[in-house]
Amino acid sequence: MTVASPAAAASPAYDRADWASSFRNVSVELSDEPLTAARGAIPAELSGTLYRNGPGRLERGGHWVHHPFDGDGMVTALRFSEGGARLSNRFVRTEGWLAEEKAGTVLYRGVFGTPKPGGPLANAFDLRLKNIANTHVVRLGDQLLALWEASSPHALDPVSLETRGLTLLDGVLKPGEAFSAHPRFDPGHHGAPRMVTFGVKAGPRSTVRLMEFAADGPEAGTLLADSSHSFGGFAFLHDFAITPNWAVFLQNAIDFNPLPYVLGRKGAAQCLKSRAGARGQFWLIPRQDGAFAGQEPRVLEAPEGFVFHHLNAWEDGDAVVVDSIFYADFPSIGPDQDYKEVDFDRIPEGLLERCRLDLASGAVTATRLSERTCEFAMVAPARVGLESRYGWMAVAERERGNDPLQALMKLDLGSGESRVWSAAPRGFVSEPIMVPRPGATAEDDGWVLGLVWNGARSASDLVVLDAASMDEVAVLELPLAIPHGLHGSWVAA
Repeated sequence: MTVASPAAAASPAYDRADWASSFRNVSVELSDEPLTAARGAIPAELSGTLYRNGPGRLERGGHWVHHPFDGDGMVTALRFSEGGARLSNRFVRTEGWLAEEKAGTVLYRGVFGTPKPGGPLANAFDLRLKNIANTHVVRLGDQLLALWEASSPHALDPVSLETRGLTLLDGVLKPGEAFSAHPRFDPGHHGAPRMVTFGVKAGPRSTVRLMEFAADGPEAGTLLADSSHSFGGFAFLHDFAITPNWAVFLQNAIDFNPLPYVLGRKGAAQCLKSRAGARGQFWLIPRQDGAFAGQEPRVLEAPEGFVFHHLNAWEDGDAVVVDSIFYADFPSIGPDQDYKEVDFDRIPEGLLERCRLDLASGAVTATRLSERTCEFAMVAPARVGLESRYGWMAVAERERGNDPLQALMKLDLGSGESRVWSAAPRGFVSEPIMVPRPGATAEDDGWVLGLVWNGARSASDLVVLDAASMDEVAVLELPLAIPHGLHGSWVAA
């Protein structure tokens, strides 16, 4: 564990071959494989399941995906109990996965640029979307939901991880309706925990559907609030933030030209392009059980830049404060680029910024919170929608400059002080999950769980850190090579 110092590292601390070695097919599915700590000891109080989703199949019949986000979803479960742990993993048996398994070849185009074999002519006018269920995984009632934001969720058995099939959530969704892969969990601002999420119908004018579900007890999964709102412009929304009264979206200044996609030359995501010099907009939608229920959404101009993920939001008098990770431009991989050879110095870095939205005047001011490249940030679950002192995130090893994510950082959002655990030079991190200690009263009392790609053994590790000090508590060497992935969640026992 290292504590951040004023001096930045002079050069990258990684080998590209180590980073790229993660991009592979997962060849096994394990069930309740017992794990032991290679270093340290698993805390006896750590009781529950860490679920994680991401692409696990990146090649089929010799045909590699053009972008890892086009890979088939694989859910991993790490179950902790009484100082022990067990691992299971399963591919999500989507319709597309089953069809391609049977055919032994790629049958669908990928949103991020993966073509079917045969060149543009074979891809032209084939606008079918393959629901790959690879972006997030959350528990809602008796179902585990594997999420992919362009279509319906897949329901899995929470224990066996077997795929039950597409779910329309008891009729809440229409077949194929978009359902966000980035829900937010309200800790109880309106009496009981809720899962707040959204769906987008994009076009020249876009519609955002905001939904809230009971997240606890026998009512879990019940729809509690549902509203739809229309906004001008093509909406590209992956994430959002919530406060007790608002759902906060940042609509990036981006255009979509579908022609190259229709003609089979590009994937749909490659047809997105930032508008030079243009600013996005904050869309604030009143929550139905909040103080501004029934009012029209507020629209405010956002700073320049592109945002995938937010850390958190909260209310401060007549203002809403939003912490987000800003890029100078939309980062993408063109049709002629190899994602394994991406030049990190030539793509924009993600930097954490705080925007204060004055709802009375409409003024928006921005402040940089950290100069360190970061992604996948979260606050303690009890502080979602409230002002928080700490955030945990994946960061580059260097304090300035863009590199792969190799460290986990705890950032004091007030003072700027940071504490860092590093996996460099041969380790690469993904999204950290902060797990509160049972009965905790302090915001940082608990653990941080992080999946690490270990280039030295070409496999994955699970690191358990003390959330307050960022000291290493335990490292579990997993009997599985899990490619760099996306989102995960913790479900307490």
